[in-house]
Amino acid sequence: MNDLLEPDRLWSAAEVLARPSPVSAVHGVYGWHFEQSPDPRLPSGQLLYVGIAPRRMATRTSRQNLRTRVRYHFRGNAEGSTLRLTLGCLLGLELRRVGSGKRLTFGEAGEKELTAWMAEHARVCWLAHPEPWIAESELITRLDLPLNLDQNRNHAFHQHLSALRASARARARELPITH
Repeated sequence: MNDLLEPDRLWSAAEVLARPSPVSAVHGVYGWHFEQSPDPRLPSGQLLYVGIAPRRMATRTSRQNLRTRVRYHFRGNAEGSTLRLTLGCLLGLELRRVGSGKRLTFGEAGEKELTAWMAEHARVCWLAHPEPWIAESELITRLDLPLNLDQNRNHAFHQHLSALRASARARARELPITH
């Protein structure tokens, strides 16, 4: 697991999104490092978040793999990426209801801004793992991962980040639906 904490190589958005992508289409764990911290209370240049693909699902088989998840975090939206939701909230982007009003994203402009910020500052590494949900639990228990909320309730940053995200969601529900 030290491969995530102190990786030999960190990959940029441009590299991950290139075709062919260097990210394998297998089960595994990925780690996010930020050259510039998304919040002044957090360090830069180190691992701040881990994620997995696929997540454990009792009722069906997930089609997600490292490649689909990592690429989605770099170019998707806050509805489908808790990492993007967290980063956007920390960066002060306005969360909005979109489409039918049930989905929450940063809107077209906000998601573009977040994508650009991630392209400049976010770097990722990964490792294959047959049961990534087990590895994720071990990593969250062992490491200082302030951007992980699930399984990380005792982290000093958890309360602040949870409140920030809840406030952004509440505000979004008060605003009109956008496109």
